[in-house]
Amino acid sequence: MCSISLTEIIIYFSLGYALGSIPFGLIIGKIFGLGDIRQKGSGNIGATNMLRLGGKKPALLTLIADGGKGALPVAVAAAICPPLGAWAFLGAVIGHMFPVWLQFKGGKGVATTIGGFLALSPLAGAAVCAVWLTTAVLFRYSSLAALVAVGFAPLLLFLLKTGTSADVLSITVVIAILVFIRHRANISRLLKGEEPKIGKKQA
Repeated sequence: MCSISLTEIIIYFSLGYALGSIPFGLIIGKIFGLGDIRQKGSGNIGATNMLRLGGKKPALLTLIADGGKGALPVAVAAAICPPLGAWAFLGAVIGHMFPVWLQFKGGKGVATTIGGFLALSPLAGAAVCAVWLTTAVLFRYSSLAALVAVGFAPLLLFLLKTGTSADVLSITVVIAILVFIRHRANISRLLKGEEPKIGKKQA
């Protein structure tokens, strides 16, 4: 197992944060003439709100961009040392959730989290995607699919990636907890039966 310094952790965490903080949903929404999507629908800058407001094409672009900004810093850092990849992963997710450019009011981090898992372990990441897709098809709730997939993600990483260190697993658990915290309003609506289903348009 490679060793890493505090300086390296700070560098790659910061790299992750810098890329993660790019508000692609906001940028893509303006390109497609949707204005500031923070003022419409759920107010979120992620792909689910984009799907409700603008349809499949901008939603897919947002999904790819948000996933990519999670995957890229993780892939770069993990090529040097896997624990560095985990720190870059954490930075990217925090950057998406709390971007300095938007007064620290960002998205919920699902696509960025899944992108990070794909970079840490393509097999585990693919399994996370499969869990998301299966849950979404069965129940038609994007938030529920996200919570189930991200909740299982650290376990899937542990089961499917040989030699995963305790440090890496611990960081992925922290990421999953952050995603759950950001979905607390969704969890409340799910429990009340008030959560909108996938594809439902919002003004």
